[in-house]
Amino acid sequence: MPARSATVEESLVLPAGVSDFDRFRRWTWEPSFPERGRIDYLAGTIEVDLSPEDLYAHGMVKTAMTARLYSLLVDSGRGCLFSDSTRIVSPAARLSVEPDIVAVLWDSLRQERIREIPGAKQREDRFIELEGAPDLVVEIVSDSSERKDLKRLPSLYAAAGIPELWIADCRGAEVAFAVHVFGPKGYERQSTDVEGWRLSPLLGRRVRLVRWRNELNRWVYDLESRA
Repeated sequence: MPARSATVEESLVLPAGVSDFDRFRRWTWEPSFPERGRIDYLAGTIEVDLSPEDLYAHGMVKTAMTARLYSLLVDSGRGCLFSDSTRIVSPAARLSVEPDIVAVLWDSLRQERIREIPGAKQREDRFIELEGAPDLVVEIVSDSSERKDLKRLPSLYAAAGIPELWIADCRGAEVAFAVHVFGPKGYERQSTDVEGWRLSPLLGRRVRLVRWRNELNRWVYDLESRA
């Protein structure tokens, strides 16, 4: 039976054959690839999330973490930082995803632990994806991504050899924030002290995610760090 395309909701059509990793990867390079939503390839499974982003349990968290990581990594000259719609690809893990936040050290690019992949037009300094293992991936859990972020992605990020994985979940009464470090047995969760600090080997600092209510009773976040 010939391969057929599949429709996910009314606005998104998956082309025939994209269950194959290489075909999916080529599809992400094409102009027809959707600009809206998050579409990930997870070792043979395509996961599509077209849900709107929660403003205060997701969007604000991502903004605060990006701002602090930018000052720690980019302003210090150690590397670069990406947020939203930055695709990382690992052929070894059969993984193609767009995490909430991605950090890459300049040393990792120099040593080719990760490569910048140019677009079809091969323009200088114009790239469309990162192949290999970025130094840090951050995922912020939402209602629609809970199983993927907490169950499926960690093992695939480990298979890709990503040194650090941070997972934040701010939907509940308390902030859940974990730093996972890749080791011989996969990811190991860093211990947390009584004040909520845990060590990030990438940063060489302790970090914690905090929040409070402002005068409009809206959540405000900060990624605090200390030596």
